[in-house]
Amino acid sequence: MSLTTLLEERNSVRAYLETPVEQALLDAIFTQAQRSPSNCNVQPWQTCVVSGEKKESLKNDLLSTVMSGTPPNPDFNWLPKYEGIHRDRQFGSANALYSAIGVTREDKLGRQKAMIRNWSFFNAPHVAFFTMDKYLDIMGAVDLGIYAQTLSLIMAEHGLSNCMQGALGQFPDPIKKSLNLPEQRGILFGMSFGYADINAPINKTRTNREDMAGAVSFFK
Repeated sequence: MSLTTLLEERNSVRAYLETPVEQALLDAIFTQAQRSPSNCNVQPWQTCVVSGEKKESLKNDLLSTVMSGTPPNPDFNWLPKYEGIHRDRQFGSANALYSAIGVTREDKLGRQKAMIRNWSFFNAPHVAFFTMDKYLDIMGAVDLGIYAQTLSLIMAEHGLSNCMQGALGQFPDPIKKSLNLPEQRGILFGMSFGYADINAPINKTRTNREDMAGAVSFFK
């Protein structure tokens, strides 16, 4: 499958089959992702892939933390309040998601339930947490974004689906405790992944992209 086809067909998946990905395939995918470019080749990503009983235990810890009303305390400053066109696109994305599952704008409880599913990893068999040393700040974040995109496309090439989740960086404490991560490591975001449940209504969600002319300027 060509890269163009992968980009055109890939979408964020929020419902998965229970079937786990074989370890040999995981090894191959994450080995290939090591070819991702990074500034000065520093390769700052430290990826934690959680599955099985450990994933279930962590899911319960995260849900307990979120449901307790504990405020988010992310390791990095990634909580901008979107404005203008960015806010419009955010609303458009949310509308596409909730419309796919029949949740209206007025249904606050339904929206909350849909949001909570982030911390149950959408019942995916695997979740990856993208971490790096905190001092790397914005440059490290750029590299992690490139790495995650590379990983996502390699997964798609192998028939796997995923969903990038900024929400998985909101409550780092239960994750660090479960995975025994050192204090200097920060969790930037996460990604649930596995084999998509193609019959789930929520996976019918599609979002628009800005025309190239509205995003790119050519100077000669």
